[in-house]
Amino acid sequence: MVVLHDFVLHHLVAGMTVGRRDGHGYLGAMEREHGVVGRLLAHGVLDKRIPPLWESRPADFPLPWFVLDQATSLVVHSATVRDHVRSAGYERPISVVPHPAWPVPEVAPERVGDGPVVGCFGVVNASKRIPELLRAFSTVRERRPDATLLLVGPTSPGFDLDRRLQRLGLDEAGLVRESWIDEMRLWRLLAGVDVCVNLRHPTMGETSGSVIRSLTLGKPLVVSDVGWFSELPDEVAVKIPVDETESEMLASALELLVTRDDVREAMGRAAGALARRDHDLERVAELYAAALERSAGGEAVNEAVLRDVSRAAADVGISPDAAEAGEIARRLAEVELGR
Repeated sequence: MVVLHDFVLHHLVAGMTVGRRDGHGYLGAMEREHGVVGRLLAHGVLDKRIPPLWESRPADFPLPWFVLDQATSLVVHSATVRDHVRSAGYERPISVVPHPAWPVPEVAPERVGDGPVVGCFGVVNASKRIPELLRAFSTVRERRPDATLLLVGPTSPGFDLDRRLQRLGLDEAGLVRESWIDEMRLWRLLAGVDVCVNLRHPTMGETSGSVIRSLTLGKPLVVSDVGWFSELPDEVAVKIPVDETESEMLASALELLVTRDDVREAMGRAAGALARRDHDLERVAELYAAALERSAGGEAVNEAVLRDVSRAAADVGISPDAAEAGEIARRLAEVELGR
């Protein structure tokens, strides 16, 4: 059984082939999944005639079969990755198991501004939509000069953050920058923000660990409307389209959340409830155990589990058309049982 966190694995394949001076391995992987065209493109990368595909076009050449070929079953963290894998032709069992929520340590919130604080945690680069975030926040600062943007994480090589900040007029009063920090400081800073922003495009199919942490702390979210992020309930996240309206929509969302305490509080309550309901560590562990049992026993285990569930439901008087039966069916569907 393989736990597949991302669907796009081009970076992994490149690291295990090109990164180990195994150009033939990279050529073979590209040809197996994308035919002669893939092999020719791989030659172009190795000969430095075209940019590395893992940087320029990873989503177009995801290379998942590098792992899928070896997987007798899969655990994924989202319906998005499950659907991508099925579309790729994988026919073995797949269990959707939510990303677990970390236990929240006892920390005092660390505030970095007197007014509302918007936090963005992770690598600072273009794919995290940092240019769009900076433009949107500069607009918000025109109306809320007391607002602060907290950027936490290392800056990718080649991304000129300082020049962008100067051009937008975001000074030290409006922006706080932290690079590498330890985990306890991360929790303190997360606890001290009013809004968490987690944007990205393209997405590799990943589930964001920092978003899960934000949910456990009851923080309202602003995310890109892509991949797993699109699956988040509207009650916990404002979803920003990745199109020509992105910066404008982002500015409007941030202005709403830094201005309306009631909206922040309602979204925060919903976020905490979602973390407790779907990402609770014990519940996730049970789903992993079910996935392992299914992988080890296959359909025989599936049928036995369904029989036991049906018998237990009947013993307590739950009829097939009862609301409780619908909830049981939904929970079974999460681990692809009862379909």
